[in-house]
Amino acid sequence: MQLPEHGANPHHVYERLGIDLPARVLDFSENVNPAGPPQAVRVMWPNLLAEIGAYPDPAGEPFISAVADFHNVSKSQLFVGNGAAELLALIAERYRGKRAIVVHPTFSEYEATLHAKNVDVIRVVASETDGFKLPLNEIKQAMVSAAVLYVCTPNNPTGMMPERRELTDLIRYGADVGCDIVLDEAFIDFVDEKLSLISAIKENPHVIIVRSMTKMYAIPGIRLGYVVANETVIEGIKELAPHWNVNGMAARIGAVCLPEESFRQQAIQHSNRQREQLTSFLKSHNCTVTDSVTNFLTFKVGQGRDANKLYLDLVERGIVLRHSENFRGMDGRWFRIGMKNEADMAVLTEELERWFAEN
Repeated sequence: MQLPEHGANPHHVYERLGIDLPARVLDFSENVNPAGPPQAVRVMWPNLLAEIGAYPDPAGEPFISAVADFHNVSKSQLFVGNGAAELLALIAERYRGKRAIVVHPTFSEYEATLHAKNVDVIRVVASETDGFKLPLNEIKQAMVSAAVLYVCTPNNPTGMMPERRELTDLIRYGADVGCDIVLDEAFIDFVDEKLSLISAIKENPHVIIVRSMTKMYAIPGIRLGYVVANETVIEGIKELAPHWNVNGMAARIGAVCLPEESFRQQAIQHSNRQREQLTSFLKSHNCTVTDSVTNFLTFKVGQGRDANKLYLDLVERGIVLRHSENFRGMDGRWFRIGMKNEADMAVLTEELERWFAEN
């Protein structure tokens, strides 16, 4: 039975499996900040009612100006959209009928949006035995005949951050062979904003960076993200996008979120602490854990234990992990866990402890 392609919406997992939804479900399959939106969003929420009766600004103000200030870039280098999924779909149109490289295991929307635009996808799969590190030589060989390379940094689902020298090497090589680079930095704000390659856009017009507001600011319901790229690339995306593609409430909320430095630092500290504790726990039970640097990790159980049984047993107990059935190179043997609040993490480790003792 095919499980849902994405995390979140755990009721769909129970529907697919034919299992009654328990009274309590803890969803570790999604990786949104467990703190919820910043306090500033909660305070402004009642005043957002006025946005319902007004058409939003077509350029995405005041959010686009807030992004420009935050990254110190021109608004002409920005396009804001209805979440990263919309942005990826618009970017894919740029490569219609061409060839794209997708490095797996990774976010399924890259291939989904590319296939929808009749793009020929070249799959490069990072090796589990090599710790899922970027296979640079294989990637470079493919870049010679491709129009674009997609890299998730930090990677989803492994949580691993490619080394900066690796990314700059690929960017330089892309300039030499005429291959664009799309960098998905959806989770980089859980690591360190200094690691972003937005500063490289000015000197590298073939680099396109996708950012999401969903994860850090816990606002998946309003859908908000942005692209940073060369002005020519941005103009091409604008021509494809519908008018008013960002709603007025989302634009207001996004503008309030970006200045929240203290909020971000607290989220980083929390996710680091929970990830390190869970990593230690899993390794003590003979699990293999990825070297994640963000607010989630992936792991696989040790030899002799049944990954499918673990998944189903936890689902029965009201705990949903992110399966890896549709992550190439992981193929159902690994699980992704998003970091939650301390109480939920305690329940998870308690249930895992119980399962390890029984299996």
